[in-house]
Amino acid sequence: MEVSSNTPAVVTGGASGLGEATARAIAAKGAKVAIFDMNEEKGEAVAKDIGGIFCKVNVMSDEDVDAGFAKAREAHGQERILVNCAGIGNAIKTAKRDKQTGEISHFPLSAFEFVIQVNLIGTFRCIAKSAAGMMTLDPLSEDGDRGAIVNTASVAGEDGQIGQAAYSASKGGVIGMTLPIARDLMQEGIRVNTILPGIFNTPLMNAAPPQVKEALAASVPFPKRLGNPEEYAMLAMTMIECGYFNGEDVRLDGAIRMAPR
Repeated sequence: MEVSSNTPAVVTGGASGLGEATARAIAAKGAKVAIFDMNEEKGEAVAKDIGGIFCKVNVMSDEDVDAGFAKAREAHGQERILVNCAGIGNAIKTAKRDKQTGEISHFPLSAFEFVIQVNLIGTFRCIAKSAAGMMTLDPLSEDGDRGAIVNTASVAGEDGQIGQAAYSASKGGVIGMTLPIARDLMQEGIRVNTILPGIFNTPLMNAAPPQVKEALAASVPFPKRLGNPEEYAMLAMTMIECGYFNGEDVRLDGAIRMAPR
């Protein structure tokens, strides 16, 4: 699908990191981008900078997502592009023993559920509502291409580390639903792909001490550095623009395979 002037797009988690880089890359093609995010200050600033619109959206909420799509569509029209970058993580062992007291505790189920609600169900919520809207559009080509959806999983969805049970389950779910959703939408000309980022230089990572970042970079086979959000955006743009790219889960990780810890 050619991304050109006035192509409507929505990017969740678009106020920072991978989402911001992707929103900027899409806007650079002339598209009109709506940013869904909880960070109002940063989201408004990015939207203003790229000539887009900000919608304060919690992807766990049907009402928020509905309102976000309504605002975006009123401003730009029905989106043909959806990129899902909204997500969270935590690091808690399934069960653990306190080294000092010997006390045993387990992963709080509410914390597990929260990660699943945001990363997996939140992603699906946006996909389902966006796809229903895309189905109202006329095809753009003789192939019947109506729209493109890009999701964000993680290498942790395939080789999760200690403490990543919830995060890995949520991202593994995004990987697992990519092909069936692509098949659900194949008659409607809506393509669905997923990126599995490795260790990326995002705002969360920037908060880590320099020695931690250096050690993580050294663990990447090649190139020995953290990924740049712009590189994620490059792959997202390829998935959007290449009409034969569909139903794929693609690692973007410098060939890293995560160790247990």
